[in-house]
Amino acid sequence: MAYLTPHSTSVPEPVRIGLVGSGWMGAFHAESIARRIPGAVLGAIADPNLDSAEALAASLGVEKITANAEDIMADPGIDAVVIASPARFHASLITQAAAAGKHVFCEKPAAQDLDQLDAALAAVQASGVHFQIGFNRRYAEDFLAAKQDVSAGTVGRPQLLRSLTRDPGNGSIPLAAKVPARTIFLETLIHDFDTLNWFNEGAEPVEVYAVADALIEPGLRDQGFLDTAVVTVRYSNGAIGVAEANFSALYGYDVRGEVFGSMGMVQAGRATETASRRYAAEGLAAETPRLNVELFRQAYTDELIDFSAVVRAHRDGVSPVASAFTVTPGAADARRALACALACIESVKQGGPVPVPGALTLQSLPTT
Repeated sequence: MAYLTPHSTSVPEPVRIGLVGSGWMGAFHAESIARRIPGAVLGAIADPNLDSAEALAASLGVEKITANAEDIMADPGIDAVVIASPARFHASLITQAAAAGKHVFCEKPAAQDLDQLDAALAAVQASGVHFQIGFNRRYAEDFLAAKQDVSAGTVGRPQLLRSLTRDPGNGSIPLAAKVPARTIFLETLIHDFDTLNWFNEGAEPVEVYAVADALIEPGLRDQGFLDTAVVTVRYSNGAIGVAEANFSALYGYDVRGEVFGSMGMVQAGRATETASRRYAAEGLAAETPRLNVELFRQAYTDELIDFSAVVRAHRDGVSPVASAFTVTPGAADARRALACALACIESVKQGGPVPVPGALTLQSLPTT
């Protein structure tokens, strides 16, 4: 018996990704790339802590390990890099990757000041590589559904917006004395600023008023450590947003968002792990998530699926799949959120509202 007409066995060339940083978030992204991102391969891991890099590489079957990110940038077999190093290195790594022609996914914040970020984004724009910032909430199912409703006009013109982040804790913050005072704005609330900006797309944040204190670790107040904050954001279309954060929610990891408009309201997020509830003599109870990688496990995966797909489209000369509304967070989004965070730091210093720096220059930046 003869074989039938043979089918093609060609498999699309995978997107080969290099990881910079093998800490908590880097390790999770590494696992996602190696095991959960279709058509992507984790090609190399770089970290000055070689023991950490080697342990992660061994667990995932990665052969290339280095202490120097420059080795990944110079590797012709690497298409893109995922930057999950400490934030102070982000801007320089973005610049190096762009100069080497590598597409870039970077954890937030993309830089620690606007001058650093503008220089890095100029390198991205000059090289033509794809840039994505790690604002994973955009990929969470409920936040996507809320954005779809806002984009479709279901709630009308946005008037009041809200986003909150309450990190899980037990009433104290280990190693709090080593945490920079501005972390609550640059690495926590920056997610909320992007959520508010995304929900109110088309408007610019023009002013913030931040109130913050050390309520969990009051003994560190004089050192400038802040663990609790509420921020009011005024937008160019008149809408008012409120973002809040706290570093010790005893009941678990709690992230929510809301848009109230002229025709209704939409909400996203829940404080419980599932919709399941237990009713007993003690009352009503529910399980709650305790880690960001529990609450946003699929969102973290989907943001890298999106990144990998766009990188493949760039590499293969194919147009990316169009969306009914903006999802992928790019350069302008990274800058807009960072500008809000930096304005909050200044607002706390001054004790009053301050303008968001550079708001009027955002339109000149690339969107991806």
